[in-house]
Amino acid sequence: MSPDEVILSVVITQDAVSLIERENKLTFIVSLKATKSDVKRAVESLYNVKVEKVNTLITPRGEKKAYVKLKPEYKASDLAVRLGVF
Repeated sequence: MSPDEVILSVVITQDAVSLIERENKLTFIVSLKATKSDVKRAVESLYNVKVEKVNTLITPRGEKKAYVKLKPEYKASDLAVRLGVF
């Protein structure tokens, strides 16, 4: 899958913003067919950062949500500003 097919949107909620600040994590809605490694590859190639860990879940609405923890040398808040979250 190409990176543009994997990442569908960025989640902008109060909980997502607190994860950015506290845990250096970004939250995305991703394709249902995307694996954790697909999400990691897509985030690294699209945003020029290094990913430490990816957790995924299927929401009650049937969407796949990915929590992406960045490596300590990268700041999720900096990327969030580039993405227009803040």
